[in-house]
Formats: sequence, structure tokens, C-alpha cells
Amino acid sequence: MSGALPGAHPAPGVPDVPPAGPPVRLGGRTVGVDHPLVMAVVNRTPDSFYAAARHTDGTVDAAVDRAVAEGADLVDIGGVRAGRGPRVDVAEEVERVVPVLARVRRRHPDLLLSVDTWRAPVARAAADAGADLLNDTWAGWDPGVAEVAAERDLGLVVSHTGGARPRTDPLRVTYPLAEGAPGDEAAADPLDGVLQDVLRTLAAGARRAVDLGVHPRSVLVDPTHDFGKTTWHSLHLVRRTQALVGLGHPVLMALSRKDFVGESLGLPPEERLEGTLAATVLAAWWGARVFRTHDVRAARRALDMVAVLRGDRAPERTVRGLA
Repeated sequence: MSGALPGAHPAPGVPDVPPAGPPVRLGGRTVGVDHPLVMAVVNRTPDSFYAAARHTDGTVDAAVDRAVAEGADLVDIGGVRAGRGPRVDVAEEVERVVPVLARVRRRHPDLLLSVDTWRAPVARAAADAGADLLNDTWAGWDPGVAEVAAERDLGLVVSHTGGARPRTDPLRVTYPLAEGAPGDEAAADPLDGVLQDVLRTLAAGARRAVDLGVHPRSVLVDPTHDFGKTTWHSLHLVRRTQALVGLGHPVLMALSRKDFVGESLGLPPEERLEGTLAATVLAAWWGARVFRTHDVRAARRALDMVAVLRGDRAPERTVRGLA
């Protein structure tokens, strides 16, 4: 790091720092060794819950360029809204995302690219266009997505939705506490039922991916806040980040402007940045590795500060009181 003076200690050890998950392997290289990764959201959906993330053919290139300039490590391009909305078939989803992926790959050859899809045909077309990561937010609903990741040596996001079908919203979902299941070291908290279910699901999905041939550090596990969960569930999973890190794979957190943040603070999506950053900082301190965000610059600076506080990297400058 720049700015360290001769004889100074650029990164003194920080006691009692929670362990982080392993660094991420994507695009044939290891990334995020000394800092969490910022995954920029670029949606090709006209009905995204956050209006500022909706991009047309005329704005998507500028959105990617801005994300790169603001410090994104990878860009996640999606073509279908996660929640309920008009039907989007495979052909339309491909048309929304694949030309963008191909164009971004030509314009930014070293940028890591992700596609947000749960459909194997879209994943395969995205791989042909240069994707490095398949972000399956619907927990292997189409098992062929993991097979594409293995065949093409791509990364894979393993997620948890509590068995919900794609593009459905949760309704009175419950997760009973199972005696003797993973996570029962905190069994006094009834909300650990959701933690147990998440740990079991993510462990099984990661194991299947590795058995298929996906590199263990290319498997990102995502508790998938809000998907098949109440606000109480999502809050609890942030608090239990260290249990997720204990699975041994890089942990991805998709917290950005989600409903659990909005309901906690009583705010609409447009006003959820500060709440998102608070949850982001805690999860990063507890060892999560990748953060999917609509706000690249703010997330980049917050996560870099966490990395310095953890002792994972040195400050950019250390001249105060020394010169």
C-alpha cells in the first residue's frame, strides 16, 4: 500500500478479529485477498424495486463505466426482477443480458462479470458471452445452472430461499428450531431456526457444486436476505454472519436497500443507503467477503475502512504525527 513510512508498521495486528472466509477465485485468478469485494448491481429490468438501478440499452453502458470508476470489483447484470411481475421467458432474458455482457467484456476485458439468473439456458448463453460468475438467487431451482458453472470453470452463488419458487414473495414463513442441527450452539434464540435451515441448505448446495467440479473458492454462499424470509429472519442472519463464514466458502451478502433495511428504519428504497452501510460494515467485520450493492462508491469506501480496521490492509497514508 502507498503512504507507509520506512520503519512504520503499516498493518499492526488487530486482536480478536473474527476470521474471514477464504478469498474468491473467479476468472482464473484469486481476488479479494486483502479487502472485501464490491459487486455492482446493473439491472436490465424495467420494474426493479429500486428505480435508480433500472437501465435501458441507452444507459447500461454508462452505468457499468460508472461502477468501474467508483471501484467495483465485479458487475452483476440481471434481466428479471426477483419479485412478482410480468412474465419474462428465457429468450427475453437472454436478449436483455447477453448482449450487454458481451459488450462489457469487449470494453472492460479484465472486469469480472456476473449474471443474475436461475435458468441454465441463460447461464450457458452468459458463459458464452464472457461471464465469470453465475449468481443463482433461487437456490438451484434449475440444477443445470451449477452444471454450467462446473463445465465452464465459472463461479457459482449458492443461495437459500426456504424452498420458495422463483419470483414469489414470502408469506408467514416460519423456520422451527431443530434440536441437534447446525447452529444449535445458540439454541436459546428461536430465530436460530432460520440459521439452521440456511446452513443446511448452503452446505448441501456448496457440496453439490464442488462434487460437480466447481472450485471450492469459486462457490459463494449467500443467505439471501428477504428471499423466503421475514425482516426478523434477515436481521438475525446478519447477526449470525460468523456462522455462515464457518461453512468455509466465501460469503456473499446482498443487503443493498432491501426491505429488511427499509422496515427496520421505516424508509423507502431511495432512503436506505445508511442502513445498508451499517449492515454491510458489521457483516464485513464478521468475515463476509462479497457485497452486492447499488451504491458502489459508498460501499467501496466503507469496506476499505473495515479492511484497515481489521488489519487486513494498511492505510493509504500514515503521515499524521510522523512528519
